[in-house]
Amino acid sequence: MSEPSERALRAVDSAEPGLLPMLRRWVEINSHTANVEGVNRMGALLEEDFGGLGLASERRAGDGVGDHLIWRTPAWGPGGVVLVGHHDTVFPPGTFDRFEEGGGRVRGPGVLDMKGGLLVVRTALAALAEAGLLERMRIAVISVGDEEIGSPTSRPIIEELARGARAGLVFEAGRMDDSIVTRRKGTGSLAVTARGVAAHAGNSHAEGVNAIWALARLIDHMQRLTDYNRGVTVNVGTVKGGEAKNTVPAEAQCQVDFRFERATDGLELVAAVDRAARAIAADSTATMTIGGGVRRLPLERSDASGELAALYSDRARRHGLGGGESPLVGGGSDANTVSAVGVPAIDGLGPRGRGFHTPNEYIEPATLVPRAKALAETLLALAV
Repeated sequence: MSEPSERALRAVDSAEPGLLPMLRRWVEINSHTANVEGVNRMGALLEEDFGGLGLASERRAGDGVGDHLIWRTPAWGPGGVVLVGHHDTVFPPGTFDRFEEGGGRVRGPGVLDMKGGLLVVRTALAALAEAGLLERMRIAVISVGDEEIGSPTSRPIIEELARGARAGLVFEAGRMDDSIVTRRKGTGSLAVTARGVAAHAGNSHAEGVNAIWALARLIDHMQRLTDYNRGVTVNVGTVKGGEAKNTVPAEAQCQVDFRFERATDGLELVAAVDRAARAIAADSTATMTIGGGVRRLPLERSDASGELAALYSDRARRHGLGGGESPLVGGGSDANTVSAVGVPAIDGLGPRGRGFHTPNEYIEPATLVPRAKALAETLLALAV
């Protein structure tokens, strides 16, 4: 290992006393996605704490959500490495506001998902800067303000930044065995409205068209599209409709979540629902309106992403962490978006922990330094 590389690793060690105070500052700001002011306050802290590293900084306005932040090294260009994170969380103000240390754990809202991951990024980059290495490395960082609702406004920005990159590293929650996420299901949602004709159920039943009945037929069809062998699931999660039991209902709605392992399966599922809706509408004389579709294509493992995971795992093991690849993850992340533009991507590079999206969310702070060292060494292998 070269002397500059050794200096970078020593710089990570020397940064350790300041890591939890910095994380506390971030976690104590409520940055629930819908709390736009809070998300932007968190973004301002990130701009402050990433400042001084010699990175070009850019803020992109969110559309009804918090702003998105981008940093680039002077050498950034095609073939570089893009680091992806988010600074919004799932916890509304007043629901989970504590930062607690003890028993080898740090607990707090977003400490794992994913302010701890952002801290790993900042620590590694600061160490590389201190060693005089960062400015000539091809690295871009993006932290978005809307990931917890599916990145609806930041997705095009992530695609723009990632396109042409050599690799994408994403800093969602680290697994308890430190395994690397190389596969995530794709996600989608549908909002279906059936419209019929209202009528009195006793006096003019035959003149009505029952929207609930039409929707129920489609719901049955959609649920039957679940195929566990292919990794496809469909869940009709909410249903509403009608006004009174003695009125033929003129309208009914449902909300649908679906997940899939292969991009083709997600696209075919949407097409299958559309065909079924048309057939049911024609038979019942109700009308069907379907909104939504595929939200995130899956993170599909490739030979290139497998090699990337192996490279990172080798560095992680040098610093006392586990390695290997995680089983398929059912939830999507921005790694899906990076992968969808043809860039090898791996995820789960944040600190080890559990309980994300719950009031029991915690990290093991002893993994912050090893994660930052593993990242620094990975970037030295990929981004120079």
